[in-house]
Amino acid sequence: MKYMLLIYTGGNTGDAGDFQAWMEYDKSVKEAGVYVSGESLTDPADTTTVKVTGGERIVTDGPFAEGRELLGGYYVIDVPDKATALEWAARCPGSWEGGAVSVRPCDTY
Repeated sequence: MKYMLLIYTGGNTGDAGDFQAWMEYDKSVKEAGVYVSGESLTDPADTTTVKVTGGERIVTDGPFAEGRELLGGYYVIDVPDKATALEWAARCPGSWEGGAVSVRPCDTY
């Protein structure tokens, strides 16, 4: 079953050690054969938000919600069950020290 790991940053920029941890995690996901896709996102300041209210499109710069945690990227993995997806989420550097990883099953039609 496919699961999306949504990676939320806690606002810290990280350091070279974090970069190495990310490289190792990325490699391990791919070598394990569970990697389907993934991307990191640019700075939240590059966000444009679109809302439609009463048929009118409203476009604003920046993320819609002001929050301490912002979506920084994602992985889609294909694993046998939710427990395995949670194990991969816990191994993800994005879940460490102020970050969080949300795990959501993907619908396949």
